[in-house]
Amino acid sequence: MTMRPSTPTQLGEIVRDAHDRRTRLRIAGRGTWPGRSAAVAPDAAMLDVSLISGIVEYVPGDLTLTARSGTTIAELDVATNAHGQWCPLLPWGGDHGTLGATFATATHGPCSTSLGAPRDIALGIEFVDGTGAVIRAGGRVVKNVAGFDLTRLLVGSWGSLGVITELSLRLRARPVVDETWSVSMDAGDAARSRLESFRRGPLAPLAVEELDGRTLVRLGGNAAFVAASREIVRTLGAAERCEAGVWTTLRERDPRPRGALASNALADPLAQRVKKQFDPAHILNPGIMGEEVA
Repeated sequence: MTMRPSTPTQLGEIVRDAHDRRTRLRIAGRGTWPGRSAAVAPDAAMLDVSLISGIVEYVPGDLTLTARSGTTIAELDVATNAHGQWCPLLPWGGDHGTLGATFATATHGPCSTSLGAPRDIALGIEFVDGTGAVIRAGGRVVKNVAGFDLTRLLVGSWGSLGVITELSLRLRARPVVDETWSVSMDAGDAARSRLESFRRGPLAPLAVEELDGRTLVRLGGNAAFVAASREIVRTLGAAERCEAGVWTTLRERDPRPRGALASNALADPLAQRVKKQFDPAHILNPGIMGEEVA
């Protein structure tokens, strides 16, 4: 049986009943990352939270946005693009996954070093814990950081402590110039040293990905900044301009695993106490933290 709540209230009722009955739950979004939750107990009932979706609040002047967890990255991109802004997640796996799944798994992307990983851009969170209680932490504006540690705790917890229902994020202004270059670099330590200096320097690129025999470099900023960065790129090797869509294709095809929890996460006494606090009956994604699920 698959349960599909459409509101946090409905979700809380389902989880509360599951807690009382000791019913295990497998939490899912849109299922765009098949096989990633293989560790979850096979007898767990499916809890599909993709219907809890939609943008709750968007304040372009503050560069902040609040959305339900079932909202896709693509939907955020459409909404923010109209204001010359973007949500800087750009996660591996593409833009059709949900906001909740991206944060629950702490999935970053090729621009995470320059634009921030999920933990860096999360301002606030709402989630349903393993008893069915709806909990809020953090805020919807950058200056309100109350409960930020609890927000960071849930990000990357793979639904083992709570089911994320809403997230508040900090956005970025879209770069005036955004271009990508494919570079054929010389082999050797000298070339790699130049690339690393570029990545750490004042004219750092948005992203760098080393592929078979080529290195993709994405530049972004105002015209003067990108022009100066472009000159550095040309010193790295033979460079050719690429279509920007190469990053979308790369992210959609990338098979790398998400930021999974350690297989023995519950061996740590502190982790045991945290788990007991938020999911005392161990019904949320049982097995994901390495506990036995026989």
